[in-house]
Amino acid sequence: MDCAARSNPNLLFAETVVDALVCAGLRAVCLAPGSRSTPLALAVDAHPGIEAFIHLDERSAGFFALGLAQATARPIALLSTSGTAAVEFHAAAVEALMAEIPLLLLTADRPPELRHSGANQTIDQIKMYGDHVLWSVDAALPQSGQPDVALRNLRTLAARAYATADGLRRGPVHINFPFRKPLEPQAPYRPVFEHPAGREGLGRARQSSISRGVLLPSEEQIDEMTALVSAQERGWIVCGPWPGRTPPALIEDIALLARRTGYPILADPLSGLRFGKHTACAPVIDSFENLLHHPTPFDPPEVIVRFGAVPTSKSLSDYLDRLAPPHQVQLRSSGVWADDSHRVSKFLQVDESAFCRALACRIDRPVSDWGMAVTAAGRRVFCRQAQFLQQHWFDASAIPEILNALPAGAGLFVGNSLPIRHLDQFGAPMRKLVHVYGNRGASGIDGVVSTALGVAAADRSAPLLLLIGDVSFYHDLNGLYAIGKFGLDNVTIVVMNNDGGGLFRRLSIADGHAQFERLFLTKHGLDFAPAAEMYGLDYMHHAGGDRESFASDLRASLRSGRPAITELRTEGDRDERLRRELAASFQNSKEKNS
Repeated sequence: MDCAARSNPNLLFAETVVDALVCAGLRAVCLAPGSRSTPLALAVDAHPGIEAFIHLDERSAGFFALGLAQATARPIALLSTSGTAAVEFHAAAVEALMAEIPLLLLTADRPPELRHSGANQTIDQIKMYGDHVLWSVDAALPQSGQPDVALRNLRTLAARAYATADGLRRGPVHINFPFRKPLEPQAPYRPVFEHPAGREGLGRARQSSISRGVLLPSEEQIDEMTALVSAQERGWIVCGPWPGRTPPALIEDIALLARRTGYPILADPLSGLRFGKHTACAPVIDSFENLLHHPTPFDPPEVIVRFGAVPTSKSLSDYLDRLAPPHQVQLRSSGVWADDSHRVSKFLQVDESAFCRALACRIDRPVSDWGMAVTAAGRRVFCRQAQFLQQHWFDASAIPEILNALPAGAGLFVGNSLPIRHLDQFGAPMRKLVHVYGNRGASGIDGVVSTALGVAAADRSAPLLLLIGDVSFYHDLNGLYAIGKFGLDNVTIVVMNNDGGGLFRRLSIADGHAQFERLFLTKHGLDFAPAAEMYGLDYMHHAGGDRESFASDLRASLRSGRPAITELRTEGDRDERLRRELAASFQNSKEKNS
C-alpha cells in the first residue's frame, strides 16, 4: 500500500469507500471543488473505474447527476465539501426521492469536536436532508490504528448504500464523512488502486455482495385480475411517468397486455409508451387530453389499470376522479403510492413486466366495439387538433415540428410548466422512437438545464433536445457550463420565451386581477443571445409566424453536431387564448351533441 495512504487514515478510508462503491457498481461521480472533501476527491479522481464530472457549483452537479442517473438507470454519486455546499444538493435529492432516481450523496464534514463550536464552514450535517433520502448515515471518523473491522464496516456501508439507492424503491442515500486535518497526502500521491497488493489491502476480497430478485405476482392475484378483466371489456390502461428511461421489455409487455385485453392505452409522454414501434400494433390513444372534452360515442370505462406515477394531465386525473370507476388497479413494484385522488381500489406491489406477461397468458380476446370506438374517437380528435395547429402558429404548434425533426432514437428532455403540458396535450403517438425525460417527481423548474445535460452526457452519440420555458431556463443558466466542459455537442436547446410565467395565465387570478402581472406573470424582458455567446453556442431566434424557418433551422441544428440554442419568441396572451379556443371547440361540440 502507498505510504501516503498508510500514514494518513483519511486517504485510507477514502480509497476504501470509493473502491467499495466501484465494486458495488458505481461508475460516475459528480463533484465540485472544496477543501474538506480532498481525500474523497483524490480517491475518486484516481480510481480507474470511475468517470469524474467536475462542476463549478454543487447545485448544477446535483441535477447533472440526476439526469445521468435517469439515462443510465444506475446510481450516480455526488461529492461535496462541508457547509452550505452540501445544502446545494437538497433540491436534487428531493426530486430524486419523488421520482425514484438513484443517487448517492457523499458529503465531507468537519470532525465532531468542531461541530456546534462556531468553527468556520461548519453546520449540522447529520441527517441534513431529513426525510428526503431513503437512508442517512454519519460515517466513522478516520483514525490511525483502527481494527480491521473498521474497514470491513466501511466496505459494507458502501455496498449497503449502493444497494439501497438501487433497491425496489430507488432514490437518494446520504453518507456524511467527517475528516480531521491533514486532508492532503504528505508525499506525492500514488493511489493504491494501481497495485494489486494495495487493492487487496483495501479489503476488496471481503466485500459483501448485495442483489435483489423480482416480486412475482401470486396465482391468487392473477386469478383475481383474470376474472375482473374477463368480465369487463370496457377498460383503460393508464401509463404515468416512469423514472428515467422505461425498460424496452416493459413497454412491449404493456403493449402485449393492451392487445390481449383490448384495453386502449392512455400514455403520458414520460411513460415510454407514447412513442415507438409498439404504437403500430397496440391501441395507444391519440390526443386523450382533448378527447375528454369531446362528445364521446362510447360509455365510460369500468376498469382502470395503472402503471407509473400520477399522470401529468390534470384533465385525465379530474376525469377519473369524477368518473370514479368501480375498479381502479395500480401496479408498482416499488410500492410507492401514486393516487392523489384516492380512487385506487386495488394496489399490487409486483413486478410490472411479470404481471403483464402472466395476465396476458390468461386472456386473448379481440378488440371490442367499445375499444374501437375509443380509438376512433381519439383519431378524430387528433385530426381536428392537427388541423388547428396547422392553421395557427403559436407555442403549442411547435410540438409537432419538434417531434418531426427529431431523428429516431433521439432524446427529448421536457421542462416543467408549459413545455411538458404542451407535449402531453399536442404530442401525438408515433412509431418513431423518442426517449422522453423530465423532472416530474417534484415538478420544479430549477435545475432543468443541468438535468438535461446529464442525460446528454450518458450517450453523446445520440442527439438530445431540451424543450424549456424562459423562466426555467433563466433559473439554471450556469448549468450551460457543462456543455463545453464535457463536450456535449449533441445538445440542442429550444427556449419557449413568452416573457414570464405563462402557465400562470391558466389561473383564475389571471382574469382581471390587477396584481396578476406583477406578482405572478413577472415579465422579465430578457433575450438569451448573450447566454449563447458566453458559452460558445450557436444561436437562432424565431418570432412571429415563421413556422417553416423554425422547422428548417431545427433540423439543421440537430444534424450539425454543434450545440445550439433556438429561442422561440411567442405572445403569451395569444398562446393561451388560442389554446382555450381549441379546447372550447371540443366543449361546444359536446354541448351541441348532448
